[in-house]
Amino acid sequence: MIRFLQPWWLLTVLPVLALTGAYVWRQLHRRSYAMRFTNVELLQTLAPKGLGWRRHAAATTLLLSLLVLATGMARPAIDTKEPLERATIMLAIDVSLSMQADDVAPNRLEAAQEAAKQFVAELPLSYNLGLVAFAKSANVLVPPSKDRAAVTSAIDALVLAEATATGEAVFTCLEAIRSVPADGAAGIPPARIVLLSDGYRTAGRSVEEAGAAAQAANVPVSTIAFGTDDGQVDIGGQLQRVPVDRLALAELAETTQGFFYEAASVTELKQVYQDMGSSIGFRTEPREITQWYAGMALLLALTAAGMSLLWTSRLL
Repeated sequence: MIRFLQPWWLLTVLPVLALTGAYVWRQLHRRSYAMRFTNVELLQTLAPKGLGWRRHAAATTLLLSLLVLATGMARPAIDTKEPLERATIMLAIDVSLSMQADDVAPNRLEAAQEAAKQFVAELPLSYNLGLVAFAKSANVLVPPSKDRAAVTSAIDALVLAEATATGEAVFTCLEAIRSVPADGAAGIPPARIVLLSDGYRTAGRSVEEAGAAAQAANVPVSTIAFGTDDGQVDIGGQLQRVPVDRLALAELAETTQGFFYEAASVTELKQVYQDMGSSIGFRTEPREITQWYAGMALLLALTAAGMSLLWTSRLL
């Protein structure tokens, strides 16, 4: 279906219509004037044979070219469907105080940051990627998009805070996934959550609730555990043990049909997205076809000039 991006330019059709009306009026006036001759038989012998319908063909074609050209001024366009990749991955990184333990060199948080940045670098550019950081609460730092630089910058800027709301991180990721535009596709996009943490939840909704919600949404959660059972951190001047809750992270992954890892590497991380489906949505975009109208107007004008030269030896 053709639509016009600047429809007010259709007003330029009015002068063309006025010119067409003037031409028709003039032809009718000439016909009336000719009927004043009473001896038609004598006129036919004196006057050469006329051009008949060909007399109007060149003028009509020229008027059509002007009409098409005037219509083209309104920037005609047709709607086209542009494919849009909707597959989405949400990274959720634990920034609780326990992530400063140095049982993973140089420490848990920096190891998680490095693994996350490697993952971002390896992820196909066609996928949407978002980032959530969680401690006592979970916050979307970068909503799902194809802007890899924004995600990398946000990973580098992570700051530690108290508590660990693992369940809230999953719920926040699910909300971010639902925010991805449909663009003509049905349902939420195919998605994965990659959660990097040292495990133990101390705030927010339970990991079990989060797992059930992710399972219901058909969004696998792959969990990556950082740290060892010997991890320790200094919190408020007291040295506290911060062992990794592998069981909770493994159960979350199993419940949602994701993957569970204890050590991160680029090879392992690739498995998170290798099985990802692809949902091609469509964004409707206008494609301007003004050049088609200009080309048609030019062709009609050339045709009019050619007919005039052929039948009257004049350009017009």
